[in-house]
Amino acid sequence: MTGGVGLQRQRLGCGAAMVLLAGLAGMVLAIVLSQVTLPFAVMTPGPISNTLGEVGDGTPLIAVDGAPTFPTDGELNFTTVRVGGGPGNETSIVDYVSARLSPDATILPLDQVFPPGVSRTEIREENEAEMVGSQQEAAAAALRELGYAVRETVTIAGVSDESAFVDRLEEGDVVTRVAGVATDGADAIRAQVAGVGVGEEISVTVLRDGEEVTVAAPTIDAGGRPVLGIFLSREFDSDVDVTITAGEVGGPSAGMMFALGIYDVLTEGSLTGGQDIAGTGTITADGDVGPIGGVFQKVIGARDGGSDYFLAPRANCDDLTDGVPGDIEVFAVESFEEALTVVDGIADGELADLPRCG
Repeated sequence: MTGGVGLQRQRLGCGAAMVLLAGLAGMVLAIVLSQVTLPFAVMTPGPISNTLGEVGDGTPLIAVDGAPTFPTDGELNFTTVRVGGGPGNETSIVDYVSARLSPDATILPLDQVFPPGVSRTEIREENEAEMVGSQQEAAAAALRELGYAVRETVTIAGVSDESAFVDRLEEGDVVTRVAGVATDGADAIRAQVAGVGVGEEISVTVLRDGEEVTVAAPTIDAGGRPVLGIFLSREFDSDVDVTITAGEVGGPSAGMMFALGIYDVLTEGSLTGGQDIAGTGTITADGDVGPIGGVFQKVIGARDGGSDYFLAPRANCDDLTDGVPGDIEVFAVESFEEALTVVDGIADGELADLPRCG
């Protein structure tokens, strides 16, 4: 008999078979559950980025041409939120359960986050447009605060169906005068409209295809005040050129932090006093700070990113009524001037009188 290795077949016991079947059933169930989607959006903390720092290839996040710039230190971080759900990124049952178990996640009905019927491409394009607009407004707010001249062009972005200017004003028209008075910005347009009564006729002069066109129509009622019923787009221009490289982040919520970063770069010394400060909030060219979504997640993201202080729009303070998450102080602001005051107070270590959220 020749030497060799004998092989024996072993029967799979009943217990082992049951374990195997249970495992297979669990895998099938997990696959099925991952394919079932729910009409919810899930918000979780995203990363933070220092407006005073550099992006991946060493490019400054904020670059200025046409004015002297100065070295600075510390951090002025803008914050982000990851949003799951929506077109092409639906929330599965597994995602939903995970979010319910996470103290950092917020679950919202889908239609509160995404307009019905929009595509993923449309969402991305809108976010990109809002980011570009927020950068322009942030630069205008900071430059105006520093006394630099900022020119404003106001263009018709659309006309509501209720407006008497339907078929009289067109998308792309550049507004030059209202009620015969030259206008140099959206505020000047609103001031002229506010000077007439509801239903009274008012003239609007626009530049269209290189020629001035004047049309007239009555205002309409908007809660007791006169409006034209048109949508305006604002563009800004200055001899000081500001370039912001923020990567693939979209939306308008980084505007206030961009404005603070621009201001810091254009002024001597360190605005932060070397402190690590984060924040969020939209900003207009006039310096008004507006509310955003996901402030709870942004505070958590700032805390996890190492920031000690956070600036939030005052209108978002109600979102933090259950308390500020973690060891981070949150201050409330409504304007760019208030934001500067808070950052100055943090830099000087004088925090007692600063307005707070939570």
